[in-house]
Amino acid sequence: MIGRHHNSGHFETTHVDMVPMVDCIMVLVIFLMVSSVFVNDPGIEVQKPDVSGARAGDPNALLIAISADNHIYFDGQEIHLDRVAGLVKRAAVGKAPVLIIRADRGTSHGTFAAVYAEARRAGIQHVQFATAKAN
Repeated sequence: MIGRHHNSGHFETTHVDMVPMVDCIMVLVIFLMVSSVFVNDPGIEVQKPDVSGARAGDPNALLIAISADNHIYFDGQEIHLDRVAGLVKRAAVGKAPVLIIRADRGTSHGTFAAVYAEARRAGIQHVQFATAKAN
C-alpha cells in the first residue's frame, strides 16, 4: 500500500565516532607544542632598574643575568666573565640574535660594562638591557 507507513516499534540508534575528533585534537596539541617558543630564563631573580619608554624583548633573545653580588648567569648556570664571549658565540650560531642583559640594580657598573664588552667581542650586534617599566 502506498502512503502507509509500517511502524514496527524499533528505534534506530545513532553512534557518534569520537576517534577522528580525538585524532584532530592530538595533531593540534602536538603542533602547538612543537611550534611554541620557550624563553630560557637565566635562573636568578634580579631587581631591574625602573626606566620609562622601555620596549618589550625579543622572544628569541639570549639572556644573561648579573646578580647583586656581581655573579654572571647564562642558561641557568653561573659562569665566569672570561667564558661569556665563547658561550654567547656558540649560542648565536646561525642567527643574528639579540642579547638581553638582566642586571640587578645593585650590580657594579664595571661588571655590567665588562659583560657588555664580552658580548660585543662575541659578535653580538644588538645588546639590550632589561628594565622594569616605570608607572
